[in-house]
Amino acid sequence: MILLVVAGGWLVLLGLLWVGQRRLIYLPDRSLPPPPADVVVDRVETEDGVGHRVWSVPAEGPARARVLVFNGNAGHKAHRLPLARALAGEGMEVMLFDYRGYGDTRGSPSEAGLAADAAAVANLAFQTDLPVVYLGESLGAGVATGQAVRQAPSALVLRSPFPSLVDVARVHYPIVPAGLLLRDRYETTKALARIELPVLVILGTADSIVPPELSRTVFESAGDRRRLVEMEGLGHNDPQLSAGPELATEIRTFLDDPP
Repeated sequence: MILLVVAGGWLVLLGLLWVGQRRLIYLPDRSLPPPPADVVVDRVETEDGVGHRVWSVPAEGPARARVLVFNGNAGHKAHRLPLARALAGEGMEVMLFDYRGYGDTRGSPSEAGLAADAAAVANLAFQTDLPVVYLGESLGAGVATGQAVRQAPSALVLRSPFPSLVDVARVHYPIVPAGLLLRDRYETTKALARIELPVLVILGTADSIVPPELSRTVFESAGDRRRLVEMEGLGHNDPQLSAGPELATEIRTFLDDPP
């Protein structure tokens, strides 16, 4: 009898996780403020009719590249302005956008939906003579790498990436059969196997959300043109790792002298 009760409770738990899994994966913030006066706003629309307002931060001085930022699973594009300004200080134009359901973008997030968002905004990013660089943070590394398969940039920067969302789920929910339950997977290493371009992987050695060994696995799968930067003692959401001057300098150095 006890085993039946435990089994029934387990099945109920799995059912709840199946239904509500995207609420655990995606943590949107809809409280987007107006764009600052120095930000250029462009509009694009996905093939399925979702409109996006893309914010662009101009480079300080001559631009060496245009960087398209693929956000992580939380917040909105205004939270990435410190990153954009740090990169602009290193001579990069930076484009920021929100996935569907985040910020001022309607809809509900899913892996397929984020891929459609990425494709629409990337088409805008390539309307330049500058090299286009994808910068994906955490979950956004999976989005960026998937987009790189469809439309290759000049280089790919992955901050705190994971091989697959299944790997992250197994770390945080070890008793759950994540491989069976997850609908959205973001298979970063599988996508990397399909491309050949310079890849920079940046991780924090104290990251407890995406453990460093997962990001190192991504690095090992990145082919021959790769570089790894480990930022000592930094966690997943530490400002120095997400938008600090050392991060921006490492990215500029990588773009100036890619492997």
